[in-house]
Amino acid sequence: MTKLSEVTCIGVVLYIACLLVPGSIAYSNDTLFQTSTISALMQGVFDGNTTFKDLRAYGDFGLGTVQSLDGEMVELDGRFYQVKSDGVAYRLNDSTKTPFAEVTFFKPDETVVSNGTSNLTQLDGYLDSKLDTKNIFYAIRIDGIFDYVETRSVPIQKKPYPTLSEAVKGQKIFEFHNVTGTIVGFRCPVYVNGVNVPGYHMHFLAANRSAGGHLLDFKLKNASIKVDNLNEFEMVLPNNEDFNKADLSGDQQASLTKVESNLKT
Repeated sequence: MTKLSEVTCIGVVLYIACLLVPGSIAYSNDTLFQTSTISALMQGVFDGNTTFKDLRAYGDFGLGTVQSLDGEMVELDGRFYQVKSDGVAYRLNDSTKTPFAEVTFFKPDETVVSNGTSNLTQLDGYLDSKLDTKNIFYAIRIDGIFDYVETRSVPIQKKPYPTLSEAVKGQKIFEFHNVTGTIVGFRCPVYVNGVNVPGYHMHFLAANRSAGGHLLDFKLKNASIKVDNLNEFEMVLPNNEDFNKADLSGDQQASLTKVESNLKT
């Protein structure tokens, strides 16, 4: 084999390697990466299968939860935070695992002008009116000043794990007034029912990175809203006994809606 042929072969091998390595130049910024499914989380599959070190290779912006459902996870600007049931946001170490998370490399495609939307329900409707299609995924970042923010977090669970609906009954509610912070969220199309949360799923992190949680409601004062269109989706499933034995055949949308919106179950 000539030296030129050797160089060519090496180049091909390196290119293929780049295609297979997450976070490499070949990994698309327009991909929503997800570990596990929301239906598995609903059934109490709370043991993590992916470390936050590994998850970082797939995105710098995202949300989810932590091993044993120990609080709410927010990733912002490439840093992972865990909002525990005391309402405090802690930095997560690389070795900690997550049972459910979704991340992307946030590159905004458009800025949506704030129309003075005052609460979460109105924001959802306003954003829907601005989207070109509801058949792809979106990452949404809202940096702003809020008159009021309501969040929640769930305490760590012990085996045998309950369902998510049961675990959320022990949630802690937090209220913030005149707070500056960031909403990290995604909008998923309705056809992902059982895989992810159809519609909007949002977490909040205070600007000083001290507190946050799963977003329940807010009153917006002034904000910058940026939207990233995501037309690729990738998912990795857990490789553990709990996931393999979970019954994921039923339609859990009604229970999921109650869990996400803090309605009484």
